[in-house]
Amino acid sequence: MINGLKIFSGNANKPLAHEICSDLNIPLGDAEISHFSDGEILVQINENVRGKDVFVIQSVSNPVNQNLMELLIMIDAFKRASAKRITAVMPYYCYARQDRKVQPRVPITAKLVADLLEAAGSNRLLTIDLHAGQIQGFFDIPVDHLYAAPVLVDYLQKKDFKDFVVISPDAGGVERARAIAKRINATLAIIDKRREGPNVAKVMNIIGDVKDRGVIVVDDIIDTAGTLVQAVEALKKNGAKRVFASCTHAVLSGPAVERINNSALEEVIVTNTIYIDEPKRIKKIVILSIAKLLAEAIKNIHTESSVSSLFV
Repeated sequence: MINGLKIFSGNANKPLAHEICSDLNIPLGDAEISHFSDGEILVQINENVRGKDVFVIQSVSNPVNQNLMELLIMIDAFKRASAKRITAVMPYYCYARQDRKVQPRVPITAKLVADLLEAAGSNRLLTIDLHAGQIQGFFDIPVDHLYAAPVLVDYLQKKDFKDFVVISPDAGGVERARAIAKRINATLAIIDKRREGPNVAKVMNIIGDVKDRGVIVVDDIIDTAGTLVQAVEALKKNGAKRVFASCTHAVLSGPAVERINNSALEEVIVTNTIYIDEPKRIKKIVILSIAKLLAEAIKNIHTESSVSSLFV
């Protein structure tokens, strides 16, 4: 038992919260989340948190707006209950894809979410694989930005993918793909794509040699899987023998699962930052747990120890 530490969870990913608490050997906090008849969210904290170090776990995935409001209302409840410190643990940070103005009269929603978290009363953010690293700068509170790479690399090394080519699906993901390629002693290639609209991308060409090679497409998010499937088709046309994919956040919205199932992908390796419903747990999707990584970060933050060893 760790004195003074309390962990609570919203409804988005309770299994992950239970795993984290199991690793830390503490019970999950007692909080009741219900709704008024018109859909408004009602939160009741059923235990004393005065002077406690509170961590609120909520991956803000589908339904995004409901889960975000749950998190904000829980943070407000803990603030008014006199918690000493409140850390929002968001394994998946929502609205991150709108992180800058790419055309006139559009919002920067990643900054808006940061403002909302701070306004609600959050003192700290713990998250994994932000869509864009600069989102950390949107906050005026400490941000601990972890990477799922150690969990993914451990699995890839056990599967002996050393002679594969690691593929970044776009220029923005090159750093992420390079880090994984280096650790599994693989070469690196890049897909040049041109985005034509939200959730729509057209693969143009492949920079690098994939002929007669096994490849692993590495990304941070798989949403509708449209980009991924187009990448797989392009890789196959360029002579790739076997195609795998790896990502941190399995959003898997719309036709994603059907597309993956019908594609030439042999395996899609994801983490449990987002809870994956049973109908989406197809044979091709391998789910790895990031509970130990988050548990270690929570323990280090609570004990005021260094978290930098986890930033790898």
